[in-house]
Amino acid sequence: MQEELQQVQQHSLERLGGKPKIAYFSMEIGLDRHIPTYSGGLGILAGDTLKSCADLNVPIVGITLLSESGYFYQKLDEEGNQIELPFNFNINDFLTLLPSRASIIIEGRTVNIRIWYYLISGIGGYLVPVFFLDTNLEENSEWDRELTKYLYGGDEKYRLAQEIVLGVGGVRAIEALGYSTIDKYHMNEGHAALGTLELYRQLGDIEKVRQQCVFTTHTPVAAGHDQFDLSFAMPMIGDIMPESLLHEITFENKLNMTRLALFFSHYVNGVAKKHGEISRQMFPGYFIDAITNGVHTPTWVSEPFERLFDKHMPGWRSDPYTLRSAFSIKKQEIWDAHMNAKRHLIDFVNNRYNVGMNYDYFTIGFARRQTAYKRPDLLISDPGRLMNIAEKVGAVQIIYAGKAHPKDEGGKKAIKKIFDTMKNIDGKVKIAFIHNYDITIGKMMTAGVDLWLNTPRRPKEASGTSGMKAAHNGVPQLSTLDGWWIEGCIENITGWSIGPRKTQEKESDDDVDRNELYRKLEQWIIPKFYNDRDNWIRTMRSCIAINASFFNTNRMIQQYVLNAYFI
Repeated sequence: MQEELQQVQQHSLERLGGKPKIAYFSMEIGLDRHIPTYSGGLGILAGDTLKSCADLNVPIVGITLLSESGYFYQKLDEEGNQIELPFNFNINDFLTLLPSRASIIIEGRTVNIRIWYYLISGIGGYLVPVFFLDTNLEENSEWDRELTKYLYGGDEKYRLAQEIVLGVGGVRAIEALGYSTIDKYHMNEGHAALGTLELYRQLGDIEKVRQQCVFTTHTPVAAGHDQFDLSFAMPMIGDIMPESLLHEITFENKLNMTRLALFFSHYVNGVAKKHGEISRQMFPGYFIDAITNGVHTPTWVSEPFERLFDKHMPGWRSDPYTLRSAFSIKKQEIWDAHMNAKRHLIDFVNNRYNVGMNYDYFTIGFARRQTAYKRPDLLISDPGRLMNIAEKVGAVQIIYAGKAHPKDEGGKKAIKKIFDTMKNIDGKVKIAFIHNYDITIGKMMTAGVDLWLNTPRRPKEASGTSGMKAAHNGVPQLSTLDGWWIEGCIENITGWSIGPRKTQEKESDDDVDRNELYRKLEQWIIPKFYNDRDNWIRTMRSCIAINASFFNTNRMIQQYVLNAYFI
């Protein structure tokens, strides 16, 4: 095993041009549907980020938790009640255990950590290792052994302990693996912020720690930032918590992970231009830049479009900007590729749920975390009006997917409402809800629907990326003007907007947005799909050429390299 470790490290170091310079920390990283160590957008973004780093030969390593029982496996009964089950997967089939160990202190006791790895191979064969931290060791207490079992599981104490494992344990794991020349520690959200205290313990100099730390915040809502009462946080974290800095990293007698990451980082960014503005308002006194998210182009382009792009735009995998040339592709070829992807999706839905969907009917897709602010029920909030549109303008089909957090009762109620609507709409609008949303289902849906729908309540969407995946497959989006869509929406060219462009930071009005959603479907979108196919395909082509060519992780990583990593 020691020989294998040396071979892996030597191989990685050779491919990394010496030694990795950046360590990328994320509570979740989505790499493969068979490795369920992700819950949604944050983890998928992390996986896409590291894949583009491998494609671009960026010297980086990833650090995350093992989450050996995953987020959860979703089952839905006939009434739409969500049932959460452990997602059991054979770790040894996908990850390799390393002999190196690290240890941390939680509540005064030693917790040992073992390390698994997964290698991402880039387009040119460049390797980026991802390390998974695991506390399920016999020498640890029963409670400590569970710390890397469930993603986002347990209570506040469990969550803080997980963040100690990721942050402090992650820094120590990198050192245990022999990666001694890390120049930058990139925190993807505040979950790994305690790693800054470990660096401060080692370096004893605030400015030296800052020069090494980069922080990306993803949350435009105050309640979404992790914070823990000092009364139990201090005993858990122990000696690495310097009392002299408490006034900088606490708020209302709580340890605030975002403030901790902000204090110790020389570069901070939001994940869309609008999100950067909101973050600066939330945390005055800090310079917070913006790097708009992207998606990993080769991962999210469906097979029919892969063949089309290979034919017309060779090199698109390594340089997604090449997709700008999609304007030269004949419309019929784009439509044929889309229909291949659509038939694949419709066949899947019909075979699994016996819905009887039609290849030629206008199909809307909505798939993401099911939670109240994303308003998954906005489209079906007036079933009578929806049925009237389908009857008068053109047939409509809707495909839903997504999990609600086990503790999110509002999200669970939204799923039940969708199921109730399925039963009460009398088949006049065919609706399906795909269970256990994952990477594979996400790719199939973003390629196979005719319109991607996104309805977050402004200004709560930091970025969003599912619409970018749809754009890579020529699928236009109808979305609230929030997150990335403020930058990506060219009305009637790349898709359509819901709500006013200038909002003066006011939250979305459900009634206003509902009316605009139905109005645009009835007057613009569905008629264009059925009656002006030539212009509809022109919009599809614009999605690829304008949005996919820019909203990808290759462009995103190049901005991180220039603005955050090598400065």
